[in-house]
Amino acid sequence: MTVSYQLVIDCRSPEPLAHFWAAALQYVVEPPPAGFETWDDFYRSIGVPEDELGIGADSISDPKGEGPRIWFQVVPDEKTIKNRIHIDVNASGGRSSSLEVRRERIEAEAERLVALGATRLNTMSQEGLDHYAVAMLDPEGNEFDIN
Repeated sequence: MTVSYQLVIDCRSPEPLAHFWAAALQYVVEPPPAGFETWDDFYRSIGVPEDELGIGADSISDPKGEGPRIWFQVVPDEKTIKNRIHIDVNASGGRSSSLEVRRERIEAEAERLVALGATRLNTMSQEGLDHYAVAMLDPEGNEFDIN
């Protein structure tokens, strides 16, 4: 039997993160299930209390069906420590390209994601090492890397 999974990211404001990560990963904001006008309508149908509704879009999916669904779950507290798991955005094209080409692609992606609301933390590069990556934060401060 095949096992599938979804990635759940705790957050304060799901809709802005859903839109950020949809753009970052070339995913789409997931429409509500068939037969429902909105996610709130769906959540009401399964018994979610009214005071937990109104958060907007809270999930994204890979339009190619290859990557996991990502759900942005509302939590009451703000992020206070480093993530124990993070997303790597693979933008370099892989090791078949030269380090210089990979660096240019990673830098272009970092600029694009900063324009979408990410924050650049630092560059991970060392002389003589065939590796280049950029550490970043999403709009709520969750760490991720571009490599």
